[in-house]
Amino acid sequence: MRSLREIVDWYFSKRTFPYWCILALDLIILLFTSVFIYWCFYHGTALVANFWPLMRFLALCAVIHLVFFAIFRTYSGIIRYSSFSDLVHIAYAMLCSAIAVTALHYLTNNCPPHIFAHITGRCIVTTEAIATCLMWTLRIVIRRIYDVYFRTAGAMNVFVYGIRAGGISLAKAIRGEKPMRYCLCGFISHDPSLCANGTRLMGMPIYESDPKLPSILKRKNIGAVLIAPGRIERLRADVQLQNYILSAGVQILVTNDVVDPATPNLVETLREVRVEDFLPRDEISVDMDSVREALRGRRVLITGSAGSIGSEIVRQVAAAEPAAMMLIDSAETPQHDIRLMMEKDFGGIPCETVVTSITNAARIDRIFSDFRPEYVFHAAAYKHVPMMEDNPCESIENNVYGTKVLADASLRHGVSRFVMVSTDKAVNPTNVMGCSKRICEIYVQSLDKAEQCGEVEGHTEFITTRFGNVLGSNGSVIPLFREQIRHGGPVTVTDPNIIRFFMLIPEACNLVLEAGTKGSGGEIFVFDMGKPVRIADLAKQMIELSGAKGVEIKYTGLRDGEKLYEEVLNEKEFTKPSFHEKIRIASTREYEWGAVAEAVDELIATARSFDEMATVAAMKHLVPEFKSNHSKFEALDR
Repeated sequence: MRSLREIVDWYFSKRTFPYWCILALDLIILLFTSVFIYWCFYHGTALVANFWPLMRFLALCAVIHLVFFAIFRTYSGIIRYSSFSDLVHIAYAMLCSAIAVTALHYLTNNCPPHIFAHITGRCIVTTEAIATCLMWTLRIVIRRIYDVYFRTAGAMNVFVYGIRAGGISLAKAIRGEKPMRYCLCGFISHDPSLCANGTRLMGMPIYESDPKLPSILKRKNIGAVLIAPGRIERLRADVQLQNYILSAGVQILVTNDVVDPATPNLVETLREVRVEDFLPRDEISVDMDSVREALRGRRVLITGSAGSIGSEIVRQVAAAEPAAMMLIDSAETPQHDIRLMMEKDFGGIPCETVVTSITNAARIDRIFSDFRPEYVFHAAAYKHVPMMEDNPCESIENNVYGTKVLADASLRHGVSRFVMVSTDKAVNPTNVMGCSKRICEIYVQSLDKAEQCGEVEGHTEFITTRFGNVLGSNGSVIPLFREQIRHGGPVTVTDPNIIRFFMLIPEACNLVLEAGTKGSGGEIFVFDMGKPVRIADLAKQMIELSGAKGVEIKYTGLRDGEKLYEEVLNEKEFTKPSFHEKIRIASTREYEWGAVAEAVDELIATARSFDEMATVAAMKHLVPEFKSNHSKFEALDR
């Protein structure tokens, strides 16, 4: 004799029952229910005496039921996937059948008893109600067996964080998967009233976010907590709940903030939480409609187009439907990737991708002459602090001279707006890279002032944007930490007290575009970076989120040119409000164009002699607040 498991395996190994099998099962339920209820109402002697008249009456009833089963197609669904709508169709079919059978009862009531058994209306209603419940039960039981034996086999037990529309949509999406990857075991809520009185949602308990949660997660063998759409902000603010989940060794899976709860395949949008999701930051809202309107139909040139910031500017500018785009970068392979991306996603926009250096003055002049850009977004730069500390002459050649080449070309060829991406490391610089960017700021600002004063001819508006680290950019700490954790550690942090400001790449680029399209020229726009983050805490959180065990943090000491914290404004500077609450305008010291132009030319000439000490000394003369830190160039400050 086969075991229950063998029978279940045999059934579910079939594609599905044919429709006649489902009809047969429903008719068998109807027959046995009718006979049983007749026996209950009239007892065994009446059943024996009226057996054949009863069978004739039941045959007519079966025909009536078959008609309504066909009308409502109660047999067309796959039982193992039965849904609420399937049960509703059965209810409609049985209700209509009950009305028709009751009418048949009154029509046959005058027939001789040996032709049709006489049944009361109460008996008919009871039979129809019980048969309906049994048909429902059959489908629910088969679906439950399928869920237990097959759909949840190998599925991860999960809780859903969120009990509103997003959480319910996510829970329904989980249960609707075939096969199931996640087995819903409950919900997490901050509402103690729901948890205290045993309220259940979709048949599952609701647990409160309290100190008992970690033990519940372990007892239920929960593998992950799924964050409902729209709840990531609440989770980001609730550090205690994060700790409850992570202390239990449970994964956190999130959907993107922008996902609509009604999105089809909602489960497909789930991904592992990243440390970027938990960093303290306020949502930044940018008027992208006005930005797109300003760029639509314009000719836009972008340098550093293959970099982290530059490539995102490319995407956002392309979405504004400019007349044409010119993309410049010296990195061949990443630039090729950008070309492929443009062909795939923005094939209708004329776009040229050029591999060249911004220091190639003749090439840049020819590009400007042929392309005639109206907007220039200058994101190309050497930005790695330790590398530039070891190569100060190249830092001047690329960052300062390259910016001079582009700014001068913009002025000569009538560019409307020149937008330069700077850095918070330009404020009170302690390293060569930061100082080189401060010199770039000074050059474009003084050039804009000279233009306004009539010292130089042109109508280009020069705008500078200044912000801190962007999450996930090339060479940033997060990709480095992620790689170190993947290899088992140690995770290297320079100092336990080092802090940095962080911003998402798309957010930073949104602000760059808004500042660049709304500035009037000569400003240095400073972005509100939110709260600074301690890098050691960031490393600890990444280790916890990864689930890795035994990964240590190793403190290596500050690198050359590095400081414990970055500033956004020089201590002598102050800011004033702008068109956006997250963008301030820095009031910086103004320089005379003639003196700046002469000093920059001398600095470039010195850098081309490859005398590092002389080059850095010239930088310190031009930027007196540049004080080297953890560097061989500290000798120049004595």
